[in-house]
Amino acid sequence: MKFDLLSTDAGSKARAGTITTDHGKIETPIFMPVGTVASVKGVHQRELKEEINPDIILGNTYHLYLRPQTEILKKAGGLHKFMNWDRNILTDSGGYQVYSLSARRKIKEEGVKFKSHIDGSYHTFTPENVMEIQRAIGADIIMAFDECTPYPCDYKYAKRSMHMTHRWLDRCVNHLEKVDPFYGFDQTLFPIVQGSTYKDLRKQSAEYIASVGAEGNAIGGLSVGEPAEEMYAMTEVVTEILPEDKPRYLMGVGTPINILENIALGVDMFDCVMPTRNARNGMLFTAHGTINIKNKKWEDDFSPIDEMGITFVDTEYSKAYVRHLFSVNELLGKQIATIHNLGFYMWLVREARKHILAGDFTTWKNMMVKQMDKRL
Repeated sequence: MKFDLLSTDAGSKARAGTITTDHGKIETPIFMPVGTVASVKGVHQRELKEEINPDIILGNTYHLYLRPQTEILKKAGGLHKFMNWDRNILTDSGGYQVYSLSARRKIKEEGVKFKSHIDGSYHTFTPENVMEIQRAIGADIIMAFDECTPYPCDYKYAKRSMHMTHRWLDRCVNHLEKVDPFYGFDQTLFPIVQGSTYKDLRKQSAEYIASVGAEGNAIGGLSVGEPAEEMYAMTEVVTEILPEDKPRYLMGVGTPINILENIALGVDMFDCVMPTRNARNGMLFTAHGTINIKNKKWEDDFSPIDEMGITFVDTEYSKAYVRHLFSVNELLGKQIATIHNLGFYMWLVREARKHILAGDFTTWKNMMVKQMDKRL
C-alpha cells in the first residue's frame, strides 16, 4: 500500500491524499459504506458502483467468520469475488463485536471466547486466528485484533485493556508474517489506538502504535457513547502523534458533522452504519439539515428528495412518495433512503477534499456544520 499526501488545509489539519492498493486508488478523505455481511444493506453492487461510487467498502470479520464462513469465501476466491466487488475492501477484526457482545463473551490474555448471536455456539478469537481469518476473507486493509472498551470506562480497566491491545498487536504482526495472502494481492495491517477518554492513555497508545511503523493507523474506542467534545479531544491528541505520512482511520464515526470536525483534526478515513441504519428508520441527511421523512409535513410535498443530491433517487422521487412508502412499510422506501444517505456521505467527503485542495476547507466546513445542524 502507498499513501501520497497531496495537500493540508492552511486553517486546520485537514488533509487530502491518495491511498493506492492492488485494487486501485482511494482518494482521501473517504467514507467507507459498511457491508458487514458482504452486502451494503439494500443496495445492489451495481447501484453502489454507479450511483454512490465509493473507492472502498467495509466488511466484518466476526460476521463473515460465522456466515458464510471462511471455507466458502476461500472456495469463492475471496470476498471480492464472492460479492462481485472489484474495488477496495477493509475488514474490521471483530474487536467492536467483542465490545458489543459483552454478555456473551469472556476476555483473557489468550483471546476472547464468545457465544454466537446466531445459534449460541462457542468460538474463540485470538490475534493469531483473526489474522488467518482476514487472510481468508482477503480484504485489502485488515485490522489488528483489539479490545474496544465501553464508555464510561474505569481508568484501571482502560489501562489494562490498552496494554493487552498492544500485546495482541505484537502477536498479530508476528503471526501475519507466517501466513501468506491467499489471492495474489497484498494486504495491509492497520493497528488500533485505544485508551478510552483518558488523554495520557491515548497519548501512550498512539506513541506505541506509531512505533510499530505500520503503513496506516486506526483510532478505536470512540463513538461508543461519549460526548462529541470528548471524541474530538481524544482524536486531536492522537493525530498529533500518529505519523503524517500514513493514513489515519477513525473507526465507527459518525454523523456528517462528526466527520467534518474529525477531518479538520487530520483524519483521513471513516466508516459508520449511521447512513444506512438511519435511512431504514426514515432519517435523510442533506446539506441543509436532517429530514424525518415519516413526518406528516411531507405528506403533500411533491418536491424532489434532494435537488442537490448525486444519486438518481434524489431527483426521481418526491418527499411525498417516499413518505408514503414508509407509511405502508414498503421496502422500496428504505432502499431509496439508503441510496440517498450513502450518496450524501460520499458527496460530503469528496466536497471536503475539493475544499482542502482549494485551500478554503475551514470556511466551508464551518458553514456546512451550521447548515447541517438543523431539523427540517
